[in-house]
Amino acid sequence: MRVIGASDLARNTSSVLARIAAGETVSVIRNRTEIAHIIPARRMMNVAQAIAGLAGKLTAAEGELWLKESRDEFVDEVRDPWA
Repeated sequence: MRVIGASDLARNTSSVLARIAAGETVSVIRNRTEIAHIIPARRMMNVAQAIAGLAGKLTAAEGELWLKESRDEFVDEVRDPWA
């Protein structure tokens, strides 16, 4: 974990954030006291990435059931929220 002073963080925010975005965790100190840990945000998956790992894991029947259950709460009608 990289340790950086609060003043250095203020002067070099862009480069520190770039390192964090690349996966690095940073500890911030002020007056020789640790005041914060800045960690990278969890990566979000899109739908295609989430279901890519399912290929070959479900049988055809399990896949059909999953699709049916995932659509159970959806309705096709559109409601005007201002009406």
